[in-house]
Amino acid sequence: MKIIILGAGQVGGSLAEHLASEANDITVVDTDGDRLRDLGDRLDIRTVQGRASLPNVLRQAGADDADMLVAVTNSDETNMVACQVAYTLFHTPTKIARVREAAYLTRGGELFDNDAIPVDVLISPEQVVTNYIKRLIEHPGALQVIDFAEGKAQLVAVKAYYGGPLIGQQLRQLREHMPNVDTRVAAIFRRDRPITPRGDTVIEADDEVFFIAAKANIRAVMSEMRRLDESYKRIVIAGGGQIGERLAEAIESRYQVKIIEMNPARCRYLSDNLDSTVVLQGSASDRDLMLEENIADADLFLALTNDDEANIMSSLLAKRLGAKKVMTIINNPAYVDLIQGGEIDIAISPQLATIGTLLAHVRRGDIVSVHSLRRGAAEAIEAIAHGDSKSSKVIGRRIGEIHLPPGTTIGAIIRDEEVLIAHDATVINAGDHVILFLVDKKHIRDVEKLFHVGLSFF
Repeated sequence: MKIIILGAGQVGGSLAEHLASEANDITVVDTDGDRLRDLGDRLDIRTVQGRASLPNVLRQAGADDADMLVAVTNSDETNMVACQVAYTLFHTPTKIARVREAAYLTRGGELFDNDAIPVDVLISPEQVVTNYIKRLIEHPGALQVIDFAEGKAQLVAVKAYYGGPLIGQQLRQLREHMPNVDTRVAAIFRRDRPITPRGDTVIEADDEVFFIAAKANIRAVMSEMRRLDESYKRIVIAGGGQIGERLAEAIESRYQVKIIEMNPARCRYLSDNLDSTVVLQGSASDRDLMLEENIADADLFLALTNDDEANIMSSLLAKRLGAKKVMTIINNPAYVDLIQGGEIDIAISPQLATIGTLLAHVRRGDIVSVHSLRRGAAEAIEAIAHGDSKSSKVIGRRIGEIHLPPGTTIGAIIRDEEVLIAHDATVINAGDHVILFLVDKKHIRDVEKLFHVGLSFF
């Protein structure tokens, strides 16, 4: 596939890295020559320096015969104009744009249409990250929560602790512990490395265990891996930007929420637009303010500013002063694994969350969603089985008969409203949503072929 990526920032660079490793023809456009040189040195891609929305720059990047344009520059307006130019002058089939400004998104139905601004897929990183954090709040103790089939099934990551019922036991004993709950362990990270779980795999303390189950069964399965955390009540948010505002708006009816924001004008705006959230003007790194606001009583402290260092320092202070759980946004992916799991309980990478949303629209085959598992080394994919037993490699076949790529497992099938945990004898029907897990991303192409009617798997 020939793909033009506009913007060589963290999202554009990460996307180029993912796609270049899958034998796509990638061109990255940016005004920053240093960034382009760095990407070009590391990846097998073309680069073009220039303003992403200019027709001559897009032509130089190969827009005449590109299959897809992904506009992820830092400017909403540049992204939208680039999509317009690609549609009008080059008839680019698929145009994806990152749009951050809520004022555009609230009128999305009218604005983003071929008769207005021709954007086929809108990506709002702030909304993606807000939803990601909201799911973590709803499942105390989880390290990652991913929805499939509009939330009918969920993939949840937890750390197995000493004393948990399953520590030292084989995975096949999970069914004996919970005879009335069907679940499957999809992936395990042990000492930072992914291992493919089998029936005789023994769960060790400190393993990060990813399991899939129907949404209603998630808490029951979590209780087998670790002592269940109590639900959060008091939540403190550092940073009243778009993510902080959206999150407060989404959760303030169910939790006691405070926002700490430096900018006085932004504080006034938040006070006027939020219902029950308490807005405080000041710095979350101010020890006196944190003590005055009884941070020790907080069940959860969230650092959601755009400044990684400020987020890390305020999180360390909050934890030192007694906050029970701390989650922190980290924009630099290199920092995530460095700081997570110590004083900071969960580090959230907006890039990883956004990349998954983008990849779902770039993959071949009937791929509905793509999610990087926490450390980025493995992926969870939701694919729809289309066709019939003659045209499809999966329909009408038992899971045990399907030739899956190495390191790939099927975790669950969602059929209408029912969540079926995958077993060797389970037969896949047309229209099923199939949840797969890949330990090695180099086999993505093979999975796409498996679910793309008319493409040979062999």
